Amino acid sequence: METSVFSLRRRLVPGGLALLLAMLAGQAEAADGVSQASLSRGEYLARAADCAACHTPPDHEEDAFGGGYVIASPLGDIVSSNITPSEQFGIGGWSEAEFARAVREGVTPAGTHLYPAMPYDAYSGITDEDMRALYGYFMDGVAPIDRAPRRHTDLAFPFNQRWLMAAWNLLFTDDERFAVREGESHVLARGRYLVDNLAHCGTCHTPRNVFMAPEEDEYLAGAPLGGWYAPNITADETNGIGGWRDQELVDYLKNGHVTGKGVAAGPMAEAVENSFRFLDDDDLHAMADYLKSVPAVAGSTHTPPQEGGGDASGEPYAFQDDSADKTKRAVRQARRALPEVMADRSDFAGMTDGALLYESSCASCHQLNGAGTEDHYYPSLYHSSATAASSPNNLVMTVLKGIDRRGADGEIAMPAFGRDYSDEQVAAVVNFVADRFGNPALDVTAQRVATLRAGGDKPLLATLGGWLVAIPVVAVVVLLAMVRWRRRRRRTAALARR
Repeated sequence: METSVFSLRRRLVPGGLALLLAMLAGQAEAADGVSQASLSRGEYLARAADCAACHTPPDHEEDAFGGGYVIASPLGDIVSSNITPSEQFGIGGWSEAEFARAVREGVTPAGTHLYPAMPYDAYSGITDEDMRALYGYFMDGVAPIDRAPRRHTDLAFPFNQRWLMAAWNLLFTDDERFAVREGESHVLARGRYLVDNLAHCGTCHTPRNVFMAPEEDEYLAGAPLGGWYAPNITADETNGIGGWRDQELVDYLKNGHVTGKGVAAGPMAEAVENSFRFLDDDDLHAMADYLKSVPAVAGSTHTPPQEGGGDASGEPYAFQDDSADKTKRAVRQARRALPEVMADRSDFAGMTDGALLYESSCASCHQLNGAGTEDHYYPSLYHSSATAASSPNNLVMTVLKGIDRRGADGEIAMPAFGRDYSDEQVAAVVNFVADRFGNPALDVTAQRVATLRAGGDKPLLATLGGWLVAIPVVAVVVLLAMVRWRRRRRRTAALARR
């Protein structure tokens, strides 16, 4: 009996000491500031909020959150700041309240107003608990980078007057935190919180008014974005994601592609790579459920055609069957018409025949018939949201910028042709692809390509520029001149009466 008790003590005492040490370590960790569980939670929230996409320079993952990423806004280039815990160059000296104010209200401790390229109007809904976890992560879970970004934001007048953002905030932001609505299920509430606040989907997918604020009546109905077009993601069956299954939405968010539906490129590819692929399936399903519940909005600026590229059954139209032969014939005709080009296949300068451009640069991956490869690594050009759309934006930008995206199921890359192809060449190959595999009604001009290459159509606010200040100043000057003139006239009249 004594032996068994002794043995039991010998087993229990080390275990008890280990438990005591673990408890003391946990207390010390809590006393130090942030527990490991809270750090993990903060990191997850930072992923959901896609902080790295804008605050980490491209191809410099070692400088995570060090700033320097250039956001090509309609008003000019906005350079992200260092949000590491560096005391001199980052946010190391900020209190939790100061951090929360910058994230939710767009105002730094120094009183500097941020531009809404930092989506603080969406982040305003982040809960206090999540804000605390985010603060703890950035202070204790991120390595400090003790240098400033190489560039800084330098917008033209009057947009360089940051104090003007105070009026914008007063008009278009609120300070309401997220709250579950009456009768709302836990899943829908979670999805709404992710879509509206942390993932700030509306920042890209909701059209903007003349003051660059979201149009609430067209929530998630699609909007231009730096040459790209963020599509309609309401429940509209024709123009939105109403025809997508929940699992397809989850797969798209996680991997960046769904066969027969679409491929993520541009800003959406960045969101997949930096944010969505790291979210757990429950959260992704919650987002899908919520998006499918968003009231359908048909939209008016980027409506896919009712025909072209495929039918409702998901099968391509008959012209796919002989599209390889048609492409071959087009290539042969182009070769006969351009013998001087074909004499040296390494030099395509000046060639503007879409068939030859497609054969030389696209067919090796997407195949002559546009069907892609059997494993879908190189996707089909049929049933594509880019090739079948009524707007050429995403097709043109994909040719110009290419695709470089890591999803949960691997990495996808498509070369960018923007440096090698002129505007005329891009227009030629886009028109050929659309006519052969997507929407034959597209007619892209070199001028349109040039506009998209430069960032897309300028909003009225950017077009007016300095006139936004000049016009009111002129009006005030004219008003003062009229007042002075009236006073002089009255004085003259009074002197005349004497």
